[in-house]
Amino acid sequence: MSNPYRILGLGLCLGGAIFASISYFIINSVPLTAMGISAIMIGFTCIALANTRPHISPEACQLILKTGMENTAALLEELGLRGKAVYLPSTMRDGHPQALVPLAEGENIQWVKEKIPGRLIVRYGVNPDDMAIAVTTPGSINIDVLETKPGPTASEIEAAVTYILTGVLDIASSVTVNLTDAQVNVEVIGARLHYEDIWYYRCLGSPIASIVAAISSEALGKPIRIREESHSKGKTRIALEVLS
Repeated sequence: MSNPYRILGLGLCLGGAIFASISYFIINSVPLTAMGISAIMIGFTCIALANTRPHISPEACQLILKTGMENTAALLEELGLRGKAVYLPSTMRDGHPQALVPLAEGENIQWVKEKIPGRLIVRYGVNPDDMAIAVTTPGSINIDVLETKPGPTASEIEAAVTYILTGVLDIASSVTVNLTDAQVNVEVIGARLHYEDIWYYRCLGSPIASIVAAISSEALGKPIRIREESHSKGKTRIALEVLS
């Protein structure tokens, strides 16, 4: 009964039923009776809306997202990590996709091909400086929402990203994906989460870019890095670099 739509709907149905009965049998007024019936119809509509209301409010979801981002940003800032994160598919990370942030700036992480152990601090190469931290991103979590893994084509990646951004999360209007051998170009129209010039975004990208990168990495089965992210005239352009 804590759902306000359900309370409003029940109140309109009950009040409308009483008002319609009085108007028809006692007052003998057709317009007032019609008004009571209309109230009943609106009440049923409100009850139906109550079933579509999310269990967790958007404000609560935003609070949880912001808390996780600030904790990760504090870790990155404390370690002084400025390098671009590399998104790994689930096949390279214990069945759960994550992102690697190199501990040494400027390290060449392109040749990561083997499975990375499921730890916070991991080694991705044979050199002593080939160390990174593995973090979970918004994109990593949303991979679990997909019923099937998308294939390595632009249309399948576009369908998966569109399903998440427009269908599940409702934070964008449409998505277009173009794919080449070494790059994935994505255009998101009507994005409602924008890029901010903060430490977290500079390393891991915005939540939308993170989702796009994680899905693309999972679809292609290769590590991916967010090379560029820009916003103009209601469009968000994301350029992903496919590492081999």
